[in-house]
Amino acid sequence: MKNPLSSYGRHFIEEDDLDAVRSALMGDFLTGGSRVDQFEKDLAGVTRSRHALTCANGTAGLHMACHALGVTRGTTAIVPSITFLATANAAIMMGADVVFTDVNPSTALMEPHHLEDAIKRCPSKPAVVMPVHIGGQVCDMKRISDIARANDIKIIEDACHALGTQYRDRDQTRYVGDGTYSDATMLSFHPVKNITTGEGGAITTPDDQIMDRLRGLRSHGMVRDPARFLNRDMGFTAGEPNPWYYEMPDYGYNYRLTDIQAALGISQLKKLPRFQAHREKIRKAYEKHLAPFAPHIRPVPRVPGCDPLWHLMTVLIDFEALGTTRAQVMKELSTKGIGTQVHYIPVHQQPFYQKNFPQPSLPGTDAYYRQTLTLPLHVHLEETHVEQAVQTLAGILSL
Repeated sequence: MKNPLSSYGRHFIEEDDLDAVRSALMGDFLTGGSRVDQFEKDLAGVTRSRHALTCANGTAGLHMACHALGVTRGTTAIVPSITFLATANAAIMMGADVVFTDVNPSTALMEPHHLEDAIKRCPSKPAVVMPVHIGGQVCDMKRISDIARANDIKIIEDACHALGTQYRDRDQTRYVGDGTYSDATMLSFHPVKNITTGEGGAITTPDDQIMDRLRGLRSHGMVRDPARFLNRDMGFTAGEPNPWYYEMPDYGYNYRLTDIQAALGISQLKKLPRFQAHREKIRKAYEKHLAPFAPHIRPVPRVPGCDPLWHLMTVLIDFEALGTTRAQVMKELSTKGIGTQVHYIPVHQQPFYQKNFPQPSLPGTDAYYRQTLTLPLHVHLEETHVEQAVQTLAGILSL
């Protein structure tokens, strides 16, 4: 890679990853084979979950999870406004209403009191809340779960940033995706995420029935288990199940992951501890080199008790007080070979949501959005790159 600083996030592929993909390409199955099963088994092990189901991408997984958990017309999904479009869109695809929560202006995480406020504003029965673990750090899932359960609300963790993150809870170590405080957890393997399968995602759940529904939804709603056939005349001949037969008790989607992608995922997942250690090293390097420029440039603070696998290196800058704009800073950084991004534009301010689901003021969201900027963070970086990025940013801000 000629310039590792040119992008805020980037995949990391080695020869063993290429060998795994070549092997899959030369195998008997390019899709529907054993590599998908193996990847799911490995993911369940890493997340300490009872079940893991791969899918085409994170959006597909959120859509299926909403479907499986009863999000439908006449219900409401509760979503933090600082997230990618897909979190809220998954509920819209099921015909539900959406109510947005505010977030902590420093961490961008939804907090328990934000959920309590959103519940009061729901125009229809709140069916699900989708906490989003931004940048690799986790929301307070214990307290969010307590509130949701008391109100008969299902929980889908949007953990697309947080595969590999752990956190302390009542003197125990929890793993993002283990299902301790949620009905389902969504993971993403997009190239900028902590591991990649190109495109792809996975849902983990502790619930057998939810997993059974998800398996059907992933593949057109088809059922091949003879014990579940409803049309006995078509499904059986002389009391034996017909080998070609399947049924569709509910509609579903074509959201499968291929064996080619699963082969890459299996290989990448083995590197997760190494990736976590390197990303932590880069995060600490940023903290060291940014320290002289506080409070003008502030890293998003670490959440107590959280051991994140850092997905983003987000800083907070009061651009107005420094007499500049974020747009100008990003343009100047780009001319110097440093790629940046904004995570995220508040979803409640998108034209579709303003028109169809207008929200009250969300001051924490607005404050966070005004100041946020994402700097490069990925496994290709070393401390010298971090120092270059920070010094360049400080120079542009005249610090």
